[in-house]
Amino acid sequence: MNTNSTTGSQKGRALVIDDDELVRATVTSMLEAAGYEVLQAEDGQQGLKLFHKHPVDLVITDILMPFKEGIETILELRQRNQEVRIIAMTGGGSIGAMPILDAARRLGANAVLSKPFTKADLLETIEKCG
Repeated sequence: MNTNSTTGSQKGRALVIDDDELVRATVTSMLEAAGYEVLQAEDGQQGLKLFHKHPVDLVITDILMPFKEGIETILELRQRNQEVRIIAMTGGGSIGAMPILDAARRLGANAVLSKPFTKADLLETIEKCG
């Protein structure tokens, strides 16, 4: 488990959950540059443990991960906290005929992002979900 934090955050605390270390580091860097304190987790299981210990304002989670995938993580986050903003991200895939990001939105994500995305895309998506 990897945690990064920046003290004195102005925007709040975010949790980035992704099994790809480069994606986690990139999204973390984008968020820290925007003023967030950022925690990181390699999968949904670790992410939920961190969320329980260190509540956050924003969760950005990948969908396709080992141990606990993103849809299950979103459902558990929603059970624990209706107010947390959740952004689901993925490089592709589908559940049956339904694209996976549509499923994530229907099951509790406030917004979705398709990888790859830019810092501007990320910040715009965060702004749209409150």
